[in-house]
Amino acid sequence: MYEDKTLTCKDCGNEFVFTAGEQEFYAEKGFENEPLRCKDCRAKRKAAVRAAREMHPAVCASCGAECEVPFKPKEDRPVYCSECYAKMNEE
Repeated sequence: MYEDKTLTCKDCGNEFVFTAGEQEFYAEKGFENEPLRCKDCRAKRKAAVRAAREMHPAVCASCGAECEVPFKPKEDRPVYCSECYAKMNEE
């Protein structure tokens, strides 16, 4: 049904292949637009966003460990470290 497509990255100008498998994945997720960037440029962009994110110190309400979160903790809301948060989501 799907065939590999060659696209041009809007950042670096290099060609990249939008594989049939990737197209199927996009369709399953309901994505309507094709990717505009190659995998390398997408990774660089994602890393830049993460680097720009301001982290805030916090203490986990469950285990008491010190951790960092990408939002400013509020006094009236509990904050959990990534391990405790993951455990809570499993339950």
